[in-house]
Amino acid sequence: MEQKHMSAFALYQTLQSDLPPPPKKPFQRAQVEVKKKKKRKVNGSAAADVNQTRAKRKKIRNKLLKAANKETKKAGKDITEAEEEEESVPGESLDAVLTELTKVNSSRQRASKLFQWLINPVPAKAFFRDTWEKKPVLVQRKNPDYYKGLFSTAEFDRILREENVQYGVNLDITSYINGKRETHNPPGRALPFTVWDFYESGCSVRLLNPQAFSLTVWNVLSILQEQFGTMAGANVYLTPPGTQGFAPHYDDIEAFVVQLEGKKHWRVYSPRSENEVLPVFSSPNFDQAEIGKPILDVVLEAGDLLFFPRGFIHQGNCLPDAHSLHITISSYQKNSWGDLLQKVIPAALEVAMEEDVEFRRGLPLDYLTYMGVQNSDKEDAQRAKFLSRIENLMKRLPKYAPVDAAVDQKAREFFHDCLPPVLTPDELATSVHGAPTRWVDGKVTDVGVHITTQTQIKILRAECARLCSNGDAVHLCHTTDNSRVYHKEELKSFEIQTEHTDAVEFLIHSYPSFVTVGSLPCDSVQDKIALAELLFEKGIIHTAEPLQAPPAVHSR
Repeated sequence: MEQKHMSAFALYQTLQSDLPPPPKKPFQRAQVEVKKKKKRKVNGSAAADVNQTRAKRKKIRNKLLKAANKETKKAGKDITEAEEEEESVPGESLDAVLTELTKVNSSRQRASKLFQWLINPVPAKAFFRDTWEKKPVLVQRKNPDYYKGLFSTAEFDRILREENVQYGVNLDITSYINGKRETHNPPGRALPFTVWDFYESGCSVRLLNPQAFSLTVWNVLSILQEQFGTMAGANVYLTPPGTQGFAPHYDDIEAFVVQLEGKKHWRVYSPRSENEVLPVFSSPNFDQAEIGKPILDVVLEAGDLLFFPRGFIHQGNCLPDAHSLHITISSYQKNSWGDLLQKVIPAALEVAMEEDVEFRRGLPLDYLTYMGVQNSDKEDAQRAKFLSRIENLMKRLPKYAPVDAAVDQKAREFFHDCLPPVLTPDELATSVHGAPTRWVDGKVTDVGVHITTQTQIKILRAECARLCSNGDAVHLCHTTDNSRVYHKEELKSFEIQTEHTDAVEFLIHSYPSFVTVGSLPCDSVQDKIALAELLFEKGIIHTAEPLQAPPAVHSR
């Protein structure tokens, strides 16, 4: 008898009782990094030495920065003023935009221009003033090719065939039927034979980190992350006609839904209460009865964009006559004032307890008799006095708050989250990646690079390197060696000698101008060249012109 073919979805349903349930993803609270250091260690003991060195060189550094800025203005490239103006959109197609952006001198300007293209024709200034963190916005273009080239089902198929895509890690199979949301991930690698069978059975397919497999998505996100100052992430969603893959819910990110193919019916709902406005965590799945009526009910077609802030409940379903492919670009996860204060306040308390005796005085002997939940309803003068003392201590905390150190902790997290930069052809030719060293005819040739005091250098990106103190030393954190896979590698950093911190700071603040190695505020010519060689080898800087190998020394 001929055996009837079972779809992957049907096969999964028969086997799912034998498989362990998919692990639930618990809400992860931001870890508050509290440094157990001595007095003022949160700012770094090395920082005191650095400050002494900086004080001696402050005048010359300021003169050098002014000179660099003056030179930039003469060349008609006053980046600060340019960033304050409304950015123009350099072309219509994504290929044209990305090509034009390789000619833009500043990575901040690149990010601003690409973001303006993403939300065009909504002006970026108006968007951040009126819409960001406030309300949804819909852009309908009647141009199905507007986002062409960003991602496609053809590329999805290529990735499944050529890349090691793992269920539950890189890809999810989901369904939402009769109000019930389910995940149907088998173990192991996701291959086309099974994935497309699931899809044909009515399941949605979600690619969790397309930037790891798509050069274009990587490029777009690595540029946009400088617009937000936080990681720009993405998921791709492919939904069959007449189906829905996810239950109504809200997220903890700002979401830009970019419709790439087909069309999808979206409903967006206001936060249900003040407590769900700009939430810290994503929500569980909701029933329809819990969410009320939508404030936005629309069909997105290819080329359209839908933005909604975190906390806005949403759901999307496909109409019977077309599939849907969209990519959701996200940002601003755990980037609130509260997230920063979670780092500031514990550190401030540590400093206050070391420096202010009022924080070290003992609690009243009998405070347990009038404080605590069991005493909260009492009218007691001792309670009022106790609470007043707490309030006064809280008011003293700000003067001990190491805000810059806490911001640097946030910056370290951002640098860990970041994608590495996608280098332009010019940057490839003028960075360590284009160095002439190679193996030729059985020999290594052109070892090393020839950097002199006249060599012009600049950092690769405005946000690719940052000085941070870990309490004992000053480190340079950088993104140039990061992985395209989220947190696959540890944060990349290395220690900077105290006498080099001013020079690194000068380089960072001079961006996007090139400066000569000779202009670096170091103590000696040898220090200037050694620092430039170190940063070049780490891939953090590039030169105005491709470097040549040093001249060969011939022995007699």
